[in-house]
Amino acid sequence: MVPVRHLTVTVAGQEVFYREAGPREAPVVVLLHGFPTSSHMFRNLIPLLADRYRVIAPDHIGFGQSAMPSPEHFPYTFDALADVTQGLLEHLGVEKFAMYVQDYGAPIGWRLALRTPARVTGIISQSGNAYTDGFVEAFWTGIWAYAADPNPENEKAMRYALSEEATRWQYLNGVAEPSLVSPDTWLHDMTLLDRPGNDEIQLRLFRDYPRNVEMYPAVQEYFRTSQVPLLATWGAGDEIFGPDGARAFLRDLPDAEVHILDAGHFALESQLDTIAGYIRGFLGRITS
Repeated sequence: MVPVRHLTVTVAGQEVFYREAGPREAPVVVLLHGFPTSSHMFRNLIPLLADRYRVIAPDHIGFGQSAMPSPEHFPYTFDALADVTQGLLEHLGVEKFAMYVQDYGAPIGWRLALRTPARVTGIISQSGNAYTDGFVEAFWTGIWAYAADPNPENEKAMRYALSEEATRWQYLNGVAEPSLVSPDTWLHDMTLLDRPGNDEIQLRLFRDYPRNVEMYPAVQEYFRTSQVPLLATWGAGDEIFGPDGARAFLRDLPDAEVHILDAGHFALESQLDTIAGYIRGFLGRITS
């Protein structure tokens, strides 16, 4: 098996944990995780790509093994998370990269692309929206209400999203064979979510989320003007970002490759080999 290194560096005064594997001189693939997980979600994918690619998977600030400063000492916005990711890539000497974006990883990745579009060689999106298509209303209503008015009643609804029940639902909902998903996944995430003070961090990011949607027109213009190669692999049963979010890419990127899989929000847990196969084919075409 390809060895995976587990490393920590300081970026803008914050310790950033990341997993890295593969030849240093190979094309770079950056894996950007979503909520409520960390680079742990890529633990099985990294070895399947690292024979041919330099794979880098950071934990965002406030997640995983990266620093978790209090909100008084770090501005928990998606702009700030993108700043740290950009700083990490510069520290590592990464000039060009393809990126895999999932959930929160998407708005972080879109910011990187808008800032330096020439550096992005390709995009793999797995439940990483750039359109309002596919936002499942039953899931998002509470977030929009809380962002618009973070009163105690709306906050109570959002605190449920930080519970073990809600986290387990994210992993199992829409999965045809739930036994394929290890309970280690949501128990790992809950251990990190339950750290003192992490709830306030997550609530701040919930409140900031509408700014990501405001950015979508600029992202779509980037797609149209750049025609960046894009692969979308999406769970048909994802009831957070529904599969219409994957199909929407075709409006601005008619050559995008879109695959709707029998999976849920965390599709890697039940469709790892299928997704890895699509990614290897896609990267082989855009880097050859």
